[in-house]
Amino acid sequence: MEQVTVCRLQRDMRFEGFLLIRSAEKRKDVKGNEYVDMNLTDRTGEINSKIWNWDAGAETPEAGGVIKVRGLIQEYNGRLQLRVERWRPAEEGDPVDMNALVPCAPRSPEEMLSQIRETVASFRNEKLKKLTETMLAHVRESLPWFPAAQRMHHAERSGLLHHTTDMLRLAEGMLEVYPWLNRDLLLAGVILHDLGKIDELKSDRTGNVTDYTRDGQLLGHLVRGITNLHRAAEEAGVTGETVVLLEHMLLSHHGEAEFGSPRPPMFPEAEALHWLDITDARMNTMKAVLDKTPEGAFSEKIFSLDRRVYHPLYTEDAE
Repeated sequence: MEQVTVCRLQRDMRFEGFLLIRSAEKRKDVKGNEYVDMNLTDRTGEINSKIWNWDAGAETPEAGGVIKVRGLIQEYNGRLQLRVERWRPAEEGDPVDMNALVPCAPRSPEEMLSQIRETVASFRNEKLKKLTETMLAHVRESLPWFPAAQRMHHAERSGLLHHTTDMLRLAEGMLEVYPWLNRDLLLAGVILHDLGKIDELKSDRTGNVTDYTRDGQLLGHLVRGITNLHRAAEEAGVTGETVVLLEHMLLSHHGEAEFGSPRPPMFPEAEALHWLDITDARMNTMKAVLDKTPEGAFSEKIFSLDRRVYHPLYTEDAE
């Protein structure tokens, strides 16, 4: 029997199948009894799960692993929750399809990396080309599979590439409308703006982010991105305004201090980068929400958007 996907789970349903552990930790209930709180996922969504009456001496299930679970779908504080009755780690020979469990970008890493390489090769500004190539060389091992976030936009395997290449496509359209923008500077900013996330997030090769790193919590990807850029500029022998402009673009791409940028964008390419980032992040979030919301219905409140999202019927026939 085909496994029910997480996005289709409903209250009082029984579930049995394989899910990926996004996070798991021991906790204690009001009576002092230990239990395990887990977030389990497949590529369509995530559900909080509880294993009650946990053996205090047992090992906690490991984040990033796959388990087979059986249990009942309940509702708690308006959200679905899986009460686990039986579980075990996945074993060799189990019919586990990782493509069904791990959210992945819609294009292959090879295709997206090729798009980035072609873009950099087209730069006329040799300083920008050299600096961008140096930065990319430092992340060549992780970039093909790294996600762009833990839970918000592009939280998927190869999500960082997905976000970056979609922004490059948007930027090319913007350059047709505003041809006076510096093309090389804008596209270099797009490629480099989120590379600091590789230092910010703890992720395995499936794209599952379990936490923020020390640097992620103390500095964040904007600051770490700038320090990485400065180091790459010294390595590449690139100095002057080119470096400062890129540093400002990385520092200001969140737009406001409330969202982590201590300076607002202060020249056109920086402003353009900010809106390209917001547009792609929000459209990706909207798409992910629509994929989990029936037509004609509203989603739950989406934290990153601070609103609920409506899935339009789009056609009179559907209505």
